[in-house]
Order: sequence, then structure tokens, then C-alpha cells
Amino acid sequence: MLRKFWIVLAAVMTMALGGCGYNDLQRQDEGVKAAWSEVLNQYQRRADLVPNLVNTVKGYAQQEQQVLTEVTKARAQVGSIKVTPEVINDPEAFQKFVQAQNQLTGALSRLIAVSEAYPNLKSDQNFRDLQSQLEGTENRIAVARNRYIKSVQEFNSTVRQFPTNLTAMIFHMNVKPNFSVADESTISTPPKVDFGKGAAPSAPTVPPPGGATPAPGGPTPAPTPGAAPASTPAPKS
Repeated sequence: MLRKFWIVLAAVMTMALGGCGYNDLQRQDEGVKAAWSEVLNQYQRRADLVPNLVNTVKGYAQQEQQVLTEVTKARAQVGSIKVTPEVINDPEAFQKFVQAQNQLTGALSRLIAVSEAYPNLKSDQNFRDLQSQLEGTENRIAVARNRYIKSVQEFNSTVRQFPTNLTAMIFHMNVKPNFSVADESTISTPPKVDFGKGAAPSAPTVPPPGGATPAPGGPTPAPTPGAAPASTPAPKS
């Protein structure tokens, strides 16, 4: 009899939790964690490209020490932050992580802008490969961040809604930090990779009114219809 009572009680509690949004909260929480893991993977991929990129640029642009130092320091700052799964539950730690990544984004953008002044660097095959990988990684970062943003928005909306907000309070499920609009403006435009374009064609020479200029020693061209004839100087007396 007692066993049947516990079975019935367990069934009732399961139905109650499902009706109060517990299952939805768990599913969405797992979705946020998965999206966050992808964000971290892409950021790590970018960080791994930095040393080779800096060394390649240094070989052609040794005098750009300030920009190279900024990139190296920004990359070191990113690496010094210990990222755990709990970061997405700690707004302060999350913001610290975002700021470090934004600093690295800005430093890499300046490095790419500097490279435009060195034709030999731009033509280096290793540099071109690294630039292409960096551009692709920046695009993947943007996609991963967008997925994380949507996952967090869905989770936070469920946490705030009634009656799931009561379930969230009981199980200590709070709203999670998200990327801000300012963060997205920083990442939305990845560093452009411009390996140089050919010089623009020169504008065609427009002949002066009244016909083309005759070549030295050549025949005088016929006057253009409607043009005033050239005046003949008066003979000297």
C-alpha cells in the first residue's frame, strides 16, 4: 500500500513539474550551455591564430611595434580569464570576458589596417592564408553569438513568465547575462580582408572643343561644324 502511495505521489509531482515549466526550463538551460560552448570554441580558434599572424606581420612590419604589442597583450588578457560553465550565471564575470574579447577584436582590426601599407606582406602566402582563416573565424563567432543570444532570450523569457517563474525561483534558475547591443556593433563587422586591387583605370582624355589637337607636323584637322573659325593675325606693315 505504501509503495503504491509513493508511486502515485511521484506521478503527481512529475505532472506538476511539467505543468509548471520545469521541463522547459531544463531544456532551454541545456540549449544555452550548448550555444555558449560553441561561442567559446570559436573564440579559442581565433586566439590560436594570433601568434602566427603576429609573427608573420612582424617579419615585414617590424616598425609597427605598437600595434603588434596591442594584439599580443589583448590575446594574453583573453587567455588570463578562466572561463567556466558558471560564467553564464555570473553577469560580472560574463562582462569581463566580453570586454577582453572586444579588446582583441579591436586590436586585430588595427593590425589588418596596418598591413594594407605593406605590399610585400599582403602578397605573402602564409599571411593570406592566416587572414582568410581569421575572416572565416570572425564570421563563425558572429553566428555562434547570435545563437547564444536567441537561446538566452528564450530562457530568460521563460524564467520571467508565470507560473514558470515560481518554478525557477524554487530551483534557483535566474536570468542569464547576454551580449549587449554595443557588443554586437563591435562584432557585427568582421575585419575586412583586402589583398589589394588593381589600380583604377585612368579617365579617358577628353579632346578640347573644336576637334582633336593635331600632332606636331601633322595636318590641321577640319573644324567642327558650328565652331567659330580661328582668327588670322593681321600682316605686319
